[in-house]
Amino acid sequence: MKISLSFYDVKSKSKFDSNEYEVRQKNNRYFAVTKSQSGSHECWRVLSKKQGEELK
Repeated sequence: MKISLSFYDVKSKSKFDSNEYEVRQKNNRYFAVTKSQSGSHECWRVLSKKQGEELK
């Protein structure tokens, strides 16, 4: 079971928690990506290297 992470939706300016996300690696950085609750866009959260490797 994945831990719940907090995301910030820039378009709707709201914060929400989600445990349905995927971990992506881009330019040696880790990101958690989830669908927005208020639209069809994605919300990204920067993860530390340690956290990214644990969740991957």
